[in-house]
Amino acid sequence: MNKFDRIVAILIQLQSRRIVKAQDLADRFNVSLRTIYRDIRSLQTAGVPIASEAGIGYELVEGYRLPPVMFTREEASSFVAAEKLMQKFIDKRLGDHFASAIAKMKAVLRMADKDWISSIEEQVLVRQGQSIFNEKVPEAMSVLFDSLARKEQVEVRYKKLESSEPELRRIEPVGVFHENEFWYLMAYCHLRKDYRRFRTDRIHGIRKTDDPFTKEHPELKTFLQQRPEVPRTKVRIIVEPKVAGYLQWNRHHHGFTEEKTTKEGIEMTFMSRYPESDFARWFLGFGDHAKILEPESLRHCIQQIVEKQLENLKGK
Repeated sequence: MNKFDRIVAILIQLQSRRIVKAQDLADRFNVSLRTIYRDIRSLQTAGVPIASEAGIGYELVEGYRLPPVMFTREEASSFVAAEKLMQKFIDKRLGDHFASAIAKMKAVLRMADKDWISSIEEQVLVRQGQSIFNEKVPEAMSVLFDSLARKEQVEVRYKKLESSEPELRRIEPVGVFHENEFWYLMAYCHLRKDYRRFRTDRIHGIRKTDDPFTKEHPELKTFLQQRPEVPRTKVRIIVEPKVAGYLQWNRHHHGFTEEKTTKEGIEMTFMSRYPESDFARWFLGFGDHAKILEPESLRHCIQQIVEKQLENLKGK
């Protein structure tokens, strides 16, 4: 990115957020802090009213706005993918707000770009594998966003996988994140007196409250970086080449580390957290085209599962 494009991009960043840190700008544009300082001075010299405070960041003076930004055709095309994804991966209320925002952005496009968008948006489809929100709680994500912004507690009726009925919890949300095709909420739970992770599709009810948070919570990334490490077991298997290619999409969930081609087939190595549960049952899906090299305990575990299955098949 040349200097002019970078300065324009910095101005857009300043318009999109109340406070922007110099280090965040340096990281975004992969330049030094000194370069960011020079770019900010260039904007100020050009008459852009930018206020700064040491240790806080930069902000535009209240009331300063530029005319509507014109989007390139490539940027406009990205709206199509974003809109399709948002329709499937956020709740209905946020989806409606996003559709309204997209409509406003489309309104400033040139006529030729509007025709361009119309010609491709019906040809783009996102198919969702499973429901990531309980259909009885279509506004769950928007309520959580409000709670995070206002720092106010919410009540949820949460059903754990092993429970028969939902349980009422009063929580203080810390953040939400998407992982392994589901949305998760990290929150302080007043019932458990500790931080807990909640999956959004298991929320059966949610209610705003006016009660403020009772404490200052760490950032979300703090919890994601400090997940307890489960001991791992080295697993090696040999897979027939015609099958090995089909395992690429989910093998990393089971601790895949490396593979190599041998005379017998494709040797794969894993560092598995749960070799005798998750890995064993995953292996059964292609086990007729694979062999276990180690550990011996995994072989015995799978044998027991197969024997139990055969016993069940024989039963009436």
